[in-house]
Amino acid sequence: MTRTPTSRAHGAGLQQRGMVLITSLLLLIVVTIMALSMFRSFGIQEKIAGNMREKQRAVSAAVSAEVYAENWLINNSTAASAPCTTVLNANIGQGQICSNQLPLVIPGGDVTQVPWQISGAPVGVSYLPPGMSVSTTTSVSAANVANPTYFATPTFYISDMGASLDPTYPGEVYQVDAVGYGGNSVTVAVTESNYVVYTTSSQL
Repeated sequence: MTRTPTSRAHGAGLQQRGMVLITSLLLLIVVTIMALSMFRSFGIQEKIAGNMREKQRAVSAAVSAEVYAENWLINNSTAASAPCTTVLNANIGQGQICSNQLPLVIPGGDVTQVPWQISGAPVGVSYLPPGMSVSTTTSVSAANVANPTYFATPTFYISDMGASLDPTYPGEVYQVDAVGYGGNSVTVAVTESNYVVYTTSSQL
C-alpha cells in the first residue's frame, strides 16, 4: 500500500496563503503611510501658499496707504506740522503732518509694533482704498474668495524729520510709515519711505 502526502501538501498551502496575507498587510501599511505623508505635505503646502497670499495682501494694503500719503504730502507740504495725538480719516479729507516723530514717541521706538500708540491712544491717518472691505470677523470663504476682506483699515503716519541737510537744495524731510493688514490680526506689513519736499525754484 502506498501513502500520499496529502496532509503535508495541505499544510504547505496554508503556510503560503499565510505569507501572502502578511505580505499584503505590510504593503497596505506602507501604502497607507505614503498616502498620509502625501496628504500632510499637500496640507502644509496649502498653508504656505495661503500665508504667502495673506502676506502679499498686507503689503499691498500698506503700499496703498503709503502712496496716498506721499501724494497727500505733495499737495499739503506747506501745512504746519503739529503734535499728533489721535487717528484721522483720509477718506473724509483729513490729514496731518506730525511734529512728534513716530520712532521717537511710540513705545520702544519700533514702528513694526502695531497699532501705533502715543500715551495709550492710537495715532495716524486711516485710509481705505477703493474696493477694499474691512471686517474683523469674516474669514476667506467660497462666498468672498474673489474679494476677501481685510482685518483693519490701512493707516499712515507722516513725521516731520526737519530741514534737508543738503544746502544746495533746501527743503523739508519727511518720513512716511504705513501699516496694512491681511485677513487677520497677525498678518501685518509695515512700509517706510523718506520724502523730501524742496523749497528752491529755478530762475532763468
